Amino acid sequence: MTSLAEMAVEVLNTADGRAKTALGRAHAAAWFAARQAGTPIPVGRAEPPLRPARPDRPELLPPREVPRRRPGSPQGRIALLHALAHIELNAVDLHWDIVARFTEAGMPAGFFDDWVKAADEEAKHFNLICDCLEAMGSHYGALPAHAGMWRAAEDTVDDLSGRLAVVPMVLEARGLDVTPGMIEIFRKAGETEAVAALEVIYAEEVGHVAYGSKWFNWLCGRSGTDPKDEFHRLVRTYFHGALKPPFNEEKRAEAGLPPDFYWPLAEADAPQEEQA
Repeated sequence: MTSLAEMAVEVLNTADGRAKTALGRAHAAAWFAARQAGTPIPVGRAEPPLRPARPDRPELLPPREVPRRRPGSPQGRIALLHALAHIELNAVDLHWDIVARFTEAGMPAGFFDDWVKAADEEAKHFNLICDCLEAMGSHYGALPAHAGMWRAAEDTVDDLSGRLAVVPMVLEARGLDVTPGMIEIFRKAGETEAVAALEVIYAEEVGHVAYGSKWFNWLCGRSGTDPKDEFHRLVRTYFHGALKPPFNEEKRAEAGLPPDFYWPLAEADAPQEEQA
């Protein structure tokens, strides 16, 4: 029987975004069907690649070289959606990578349930945004994208607590901060399909941050470390730069992130980031 880790590596080694997400969703369905039937798929072991396979397009550029466009025009809104599709595709790989890479960390089955579910939802998100791009006359790969998004995975390749601190509890939590503003941009433009897609993403990303917080706290409990102090240490070690307010404190709290985790890491008087 193919193990979950082998399934995860198969997804990571699939380059095309639509094919990657279709395969991931099929594997997630198989995992949960087997769990429900009482015949669980073994977690197993496999060797994930250091970097996932990627399509030839989009061209990946250093962050400072990615063109920035204002969201007041259709072209700017396409650019914003394209950047979001790239984030979602990276999230698919990040969640399958955590499944494959940390099989020997002694985690309960529920850990794998959570990240398979998160990977499945990220695949859905990627396809929703791709559908929006195609409805607007574009597609994923039509514009350059950010080359630095896999850095968090590479930096935390041997550190599960660091991975949880930086990916769901910092990077995905940032999504909770900025998505309401993105929804408003598309609502004002009358882009109802994009609004509907973003509302799905916003609701489900809370769960992904919550999985990170849950398993981070679980690991701290197992090792006898203080979660807040350990979070601050790991973010300062692995995250490059300060956290940027404003923070969506309500949704962060819903996801199990109290203010004393992130405010001490925030930039003083940080300007709000442009959205596109």
